[in-house]
Amino acid sequence: MNPLDELNLAAQLAQAGYAFTTLDGFKGGMSRDDSAELKRTWHDLPLDPYLADGGRYRARRHASLTQQGQHLTLVPYRPHWQPTSYNAMHGGMLRAFSEIEHGVLLHRAFRALTTALGLVFNAASGQSAETKWFIEAHQFRIDPSHGVGKPTPEGAHRDGVDYVALLLLDRVGIEGGVTTILTPDKTLLATHCLMPNELMLLDDVRVIHETTVIKATAALSYRDSLVLTYRRAGFMDPV
Repeated sequence: MNPLDELNLAAQLAQAGYAFTTLDGFKGGMSRDDSAELKRTWHDLPLDPYLADGGRYRARRHASLTQQGQHLTLVPYRPHWQPTSYNAMHGGMLRAFSEIEHGVLLHRAFRALTTALGLVFNAASGQSAETKWFIEAHQFRIDPSHGVGKPTPEGAHRDGVDYVALLLLDRVGIEGGVTTILTPDKTLLATHCLMPNELMLLDDVRVIHETTVIKATAALSYRDSLVLTYRRAGFMDPV
């Protein structure tokens, strides 16, 4: 993978609807050392109690923030909600996940990365530097040690936002986990198996995505990611 800097990342995202880079290529304020420091908190994620298939392969935490220019603000905890039109499997319900630890949310590198991505999305969409983004952050661990793990149990989907950023923190003792990016009519655009410290950016209005199941190849097995979603029209809440 050829890493892209912020300007080239925004240009590719605007042109193709998706882009890939690495922490080394994206000077967004989070280094590999920062990533290694933060990823220790992924070892203490509670199980997702809302999986409709009854699985115990996903653990997660969640938080909400807003961004305007360089200013990032933590929002008091609110449940995660999506309509069934975007998530037929888990939509229509308020999912009150455990909140991401404040040590993560206030960490310099987390805040720098989140803010830098918002500025990339401003550039990709031609928005003002003072555009207000409503951001949801998700820490995910997929653990296939008791069978398969499903990074996207809902299948190919949109998240219902403007942009999605996924940072792959780690993958240990697994195979699989290949991400496919498609147009809404299912025309294939790209496939890529994200590796640690790689970033994937998606224009969620223009593309859909899914990731294949992972299987364990060792006693210790997991896939850790940070997902950040950015929406201009406010947080998604029940009508």
